[in-house]
Amino acid sequence: MLTTPITADLVRGALDLEFTGRGVLPHRLPARARQQIPDGQLTMAEAQPSGVRLVFRTAASLVELDVLATKRVFAGTPPRPDGVYELFADGRLSGQESVPDGDTISVDLATGAARHVPGPVRTLRFDGLPGHEKTVEIWLPHNETTRLVALRTDASVHSAQSSGRRTWLHHGSSISHGSNATTPTGTWPATAAALGGVDLINLGFSGSALLDPFTARAMRDAAADVISVKIGINVVNADLMRLRAFGPAVHGFLDTLREGHPATPLLVVSPIHCPIHEHTPGPGEFDPDALREGKVRFRATGDPAETASGKLTLTVIREELARIVKERSATDPNLRYLDGLELYGEADHAELPLPDALHPDAATHRLIGERFARLAFDAALA
Repeated sequence: MLTTPITADLVRGALDLEFTGRGVLPHRLPARARQQIPDGQLTMAEAQPSGVRLVFRTAASLVELDVLATKRVFAGTPPRPDGVYELFADGRLSGQESVPDGDTISVDLATGAARHVPGPVRTLRFDGLPGHEKTVEIWLPHNETTRLVALRTDASVHSAQSSGRRTWLHHGSSISHGSNATTPTGTWPATAAALGGVDLINLGFSGSALLDPFTARAMRDAAADVISVKIGINVVNADLMRLRAFGPAVHGFLDTLREGHPATPLLVVSPIHCPIHEHTPGPGEFDPDALREGKVRFRATGDPAETASGKLTLTVIREELARIVKERSATDPNLRYLDGLELYGEADHAELPLPDALHPDAATHRLIGERFARLAFDAALA
């Protein structure tokens, strides 16, 4: 078995790699942005490698990858499923593996207190691969922090040449991150990227699509052929700002993107249908009755009457985003708006309800990805 160092030329979908004493940690935000993160939620989310994959050429029939996963345990909720690693050989799924343990972080949802317990490195083994020269992609779990410790093969490895596909840079919330998807290629952005024939950089951050300037700067400085930003649900369920602040914050975020990508196709996407927040402001919270039953469900706690004083709902945000894009597109012909209700609307919710009242299930991720590929890429990449 030959060991190949894990370096940047083998990793796609990450904006930075951190070389630690316990393996290579992919990051979806660069170091400068990470220094400005104000909370543990985004620190956790950006280190979960949604859309990140190892890509290389090899004739190996056996591939082993040593990984150190970080498992998160939330007291009082059902155990989270183990993250899934998917190997593709020349675009064909050739193996799925998981590791049962690793570092463990136990979180008390009531207090926010967390306890970290170090764990072991485990080996993923993918065998029986075609023995000819091929492109291998190993997609890392979208929802489980993973340190890459060692890559071994029974034939030499070299970096894959560019596929020639265009790069899609996307930013969004936990729905874009992949919450409730069952595999890393089953998230809606991964589905859309595959159907659209583009290379994905997924900056979907659970709970953290909050118009942060450091995220806008990271996107400004990243290479991209098409960009999308899906804005709204986190701003509402965090009860982060009022209408007065929201509009200028959106303008500022888009202004920063345009500093680095003045003519790149840019799509602003509003929230999908979510009944708890359509007309009810945040903050959102875990439903305590559901937690007592060992289930995870969310609810909105705001007062709909407060929208008159500037509190935000999904309905308000869609109207404001549509207005902003209409005004800006008069001088920015490459800026477009996509109503999230075209991706998942009220009729879809009747057929495929959000299981925790906030996040789509695996089938709905597929539906959203298919619709996004058709609505977004057909025009942007024509």
